[in-house]
Amino acid sequence: MKFTFTEKRMDSSENLRDYAQRKISKLDKFFKTEAEAFVTFSIERGRFLAEITIHNNGLFYRASELTNDMYASVDSGVAAIERQIRRNKTRLSKKLREGSLQERDAVPAFAPLEEEDEEFKIVRSKRFSIKPMSPEEAILQMNLLGHEFFVFRNMDAEDAIAVVYKRKQGGYGLICDDGE
Repeated sequence: MKFTFTEKRMDSSENLRDYAQRKISKLDKFFKTEAEAFVTFSIERGRFLAEITIHNNGLFYRASELTNDMYASVDSGVAAIERQIRRNKTRLSKKLREGSLQERDAVPAFAPLEEEDEEFKIVRSKRFSIKPMSPEEAILQMNLLGHEFFVFRNMDAEDAIAVVYKRKQGGYGLICDDGE
């Protein structure tokens, strides 16, 4: 597994990076191809935040944990990603290309979870016209509607379909089609 460490508003020790690498490497057993792990350490309001993102075969697994101890944040983040993999293993293995999740005899069988048998249930559907506008106008419209996200045609990017959304950490995000 390849690792990329980032620090925001803090300096992490070599011991912390080694600990995180050791813990996250245990997730490597789930993947046939080499995965990439992006780990960000930061401090928010006196608490330690560990953000872990693992990329493998076009899939992203992400966890963000905020605790009073950075080592505990790493442990919780790894556990959360492992739960994501376990919860979605059956569903993912049916839908994805061969080789995304590893089927080794050495890996213990997962206990079935209630959610695995459920299908994704769409409980509401909407249709609306997507109007061309700037990202700033889309944010204004989203706030006026009181929504968490808003879909629009980005006139700044050749009318590509785009989404603006509110971020948990504050501010806004923009997702835009790259045209490929």
